[in-house]
Amino acid sequence: MVKLNKIYTRTGDQGETSLVNGHRVSKHSLRPSAFGSVDELNSVLGLCRLHTEALADADMDDMLSRIQNDLFDLGADLATPVSDTRAEGDLRITTTQVERLEAEIDRMNAELQPLNSFVLPGGVPAAAHIHLARAQARRTEREMTELATQEAVGEPAMQYINRLSDHLFVMARYINNKGDSDVLWKPGLNA
Repeated sequence: MVKLNKIYTRTGDQGETSLVNGHRVSKHSLRPSAFGSVDELNSVLGLCRLHTEALADADMDDMLSRIQNDLFDLGADLATPVSDTRAEGDLRITTTQVERLEAEIDRMNAELQPLNSFVLPGGVPAAAHIHLARAQARRTEREMTELATQEAVGEPAMQYINRLSDHLFVMARYINNKGDSDVLWKPGLNA
């Protein structure tokens, strides 16, 4: 269990931060940028939950709650460099977490009509906020893939962030009255 007695430590005043293994790196390096983006995504999901907890379908808020917890796992995963020897207690995203997202996507998507156009972010407030989270998840994925070009990133972590943006897209449609309130793109409408 994490125990924080003191919030400020002054150890980052020179522009460095510590990874889980104690190694110090620049705060603007790829690894802290990636787990910082995960933190931003988690914060956006907190805003989404202000809207989903009021929905008649509490399952959506429960899903976001689980995802928020998973994102702390993902942040810990990214803050712990992958090495040849895994230290006991290293927290990593698992295939079980990825499979749960996939099952939830499939369950929600089964109730949606197929798309005939791209969907513009919008609709009911909860869906609009979830679209914002989806875009943040895509940015997080870009930062994680950039990190993976230079350092090892666990495959389940990469799968999780990829599935998460799909999950949020389907969830936004589901919350948009199962797609009936989706705002559809009309190519060339204002040309």
